Amino acid sequence: MVKTVGALCLGAAVLAGPLLAAVPTVRAEDRLVRVGDGKVQQIRVTRGKSETMRIEAPFADLVVGDPEVADVVPLTDKSFYVLGRAIGTTNVSVYDSKKQLIGIIDVEVAHDSGRLQAELNRRLPTSRITVSTYNGKVMLSGTVRDAVSADRAVTIAKQFASEVINSIGVTGSQQVMLEVRFVEANRDAGRDLGFNWGIFGSKMIHNPSTGSLAYPSNASVAGASSGTSGLLSGNTPFGVAVAQVLGNGIGADILIKALEEQRVARRLAEPNLVALSGDTASFLAGGEYPVPMNNKNGEVTIEFKKFGIGLAFTPTVLENGMINLKIIPEVSELDYSNAVTLSGVTVPSLNVRRADTTIELRDGQSFAIAGLLQSNVSTLLQQLPWAGNVPVLGALFRSSSYQKNETELVIIVTPRLVRPMVPGQPLKTPLDNLRAANDPEFFAGGKGEVRADSVRMPPGGAAPAPLGHILDMPLGGSRVVLR
Repeated sequence: MVKTVGALCLGAAVLAGPLLAAVPTVRAEDRLVRVGDGKVQQIRVTRGKSETMRIEAPFADLVVGDPEVADVVPLTDKSFYVLGRAIGTTNVSVYDSKKQLIGIIDVEVAHDSGRLQAELNRRLPTSRITVSTYNGKVMLSGTVRDAVSADRAVTIAKQFASEVINSIGVTGSQQVMLEVRFVEANRDAGRDLGFNWGIFGSKMIHNPSTGSLAYPSNASVAGASSGTSGLLSGNTPFGVAVAQVLGNGIGADILIKALEEQRVARRLAEPNLVALSGDTASFLAGGEYPVPMNNKNGEVTIEFKKFGIGLAFTPTVLENGMINLKIIPEVSELDYSNAVTLSGVTVPSLNVRRADTTIELRDGQSFAIAGLLQSNVSTLLQQLPWAGNVPVLGALFRSSSYQKNETELVIIVTPRLVRPMVPGQPLKTPLDNLRAANDPEFFAGGKGEVRADSVRMPPGGAAPAPLGHILDMPLGGSRVVLR
């Protein structure tokens, strides 16, 4: 649809005076559009707002290509205003009194980018986001410190425009490494530990100066302060004890190593996973077992079920270094005591211990998930051959003993913000500092591998500290230093 608008100066002479008196005067800050020689000029108008345009030559008619996008109203023979009605583009053709084309003006009706820019600056003051419009879309560019701020900016922009182009860059680290330790221990490990919680008055204490566990005596422990002491009862459940110890600042590795040395706990798995903010990483150490299934045609198909130690987590890097974690750890094992038989195939069941939680931590902080219990009751029957099977009197020739073993699964999680290594920097492995032992080193030290920096010193020379075992052996005037 084409709309033609005549200039007011071409109206009837009787009406010219009153009409021109009602027209507002053109301000100096009104936009000047230079049209002429058939050239096309471009202007941008915000939807729902109007702008006044001035041209140098007088015109008689204005022809609007699409009046649904923009409406044009003449003010004088050299000025008019344009009202943006809908997002889109159109053009305005300007003609003189002789119906000759003076010029063409392309009009783009865009979103209110200025208002959106002010809203982003108010709600995200620490971000550097620039708003621009392109072909009816809003484009966001600039940088933010975390992905949450970028998502929030897009959400705000969608309140102004349905289509948003996100070109925001994130300057902070967006990769999260999750250190997870699956530890299983006796439920009453607090009473069985070699450094027993209750061996000295049912108490233990954390020494902050050394970072180790210590026993209190009648005198105070050196370096321990009342504000940092952690007291645990000998009857404290294992999971609660772990949580209290971690809360006092004791490293998870120190605690787990102490438990393993006393053989009251064992590490089931210790995976390290890395995922981008907002993505999900998973881990499984176990296997799959076949389960026969009947399909709609009556045919038997095989479906595999997973079991073992599994973990799935989704990190989200928040503001101020906080990390939001959605974690789903699981430990499952086959249970043939509750097996079923399908199509002649014995299918075991699963004993599953699973947790699903969402928390927020800072880089390097640890937390523990406890209370995942498993109770096993075993019966040991001893009897004399034949005699123990005699009715009534057989009870005199046999004995039964019962043993209950209750274990608790504790999952210790530590998130860390990580960055990729510098390109070209080699990664080191635990084997980089080892080399194969030669014959004297093998027979003297009893090791197939020794440290690569083991040195050979001439007689009377001084070996660099720290030293291990120095063995004087006839090796062509040298001695072997084993570290």
